[in-house]
Amino acid sequence: MTSTDATAAGQGRAGVWNLPNVLTMIRIALVPFFVWFLVADAPGLHSTSGPWRWAAVAAFAVAIYTDKLDGDIARSRNLVTDFGKIADPIADKLLTGSALVMLSLLGELPWWATLVILVREWGITALRFFVIRYGVIPASRGGKLKTVVQTAAIFLYLLPFGAFAPWMSWVAFAVMMAAVAITLWTGVEYVVEALRLRAKGRRQAGTAPGQETATGPDQA
Repeated sequence: MTSTDATAAGQGRAGVWNLPNVLTMIRIALVPFFVWFLVADAPGLHSTSGPWRWAAVAAFAVAIYTDKLDGDIARSRNLVTDFGKIADPIADKLLTGSALVMLSLLGELPWWATLVILVREWGITALRFFVIRYGVIPASRGGKLKTVVQTAAIFLYLLPFGAFAPWMSWVAFAVMMAAVAITLWTGVEYVVEALRLRAKGRRQAGTAPGQETATGPDQA
């Protein structure tokens, strides 16, 4: 084996303890601190828009930056691992999910918006695992746009500008409604793609719809 081949093989067998995965773990670790900062700022669940609120904004910003940074490093250094593929989206959903729930608990974001986004996010995650035996559903451009708009909406909600710039609340609400719309639209796209992928996989296996053999729990 040449040195080049050995290097490539070593990169392909990147272990769990590499920089992108450590950044993902840091993002997960930041979630409870982010939640605690919001709670500390809101005794009795009434936000005071004080320094703890700004600490929550900073924690969210750092966590979002690590999300971009770990992806860039993983791709540029060929450090994509199975752990990263699973942990990275979980970290994202923990962060955005906790932010949405906390904003609703504080009475700043309607619960229906939080529930729509969370049901879509975790539902599509479950759907990905359900059809993984037929193939992987790749992230679409719409999915990436959804993530950007969701992040922007949450960030606008977190910024404690309402006291001296009430119009910012309307801007945040408008961006969140756009995020909800894109979330629903991309959710439908992923469902259609999952059905297409499942049908294609069954055709390739030579199994007609409704005629699977019950050989294991994954075929229930």
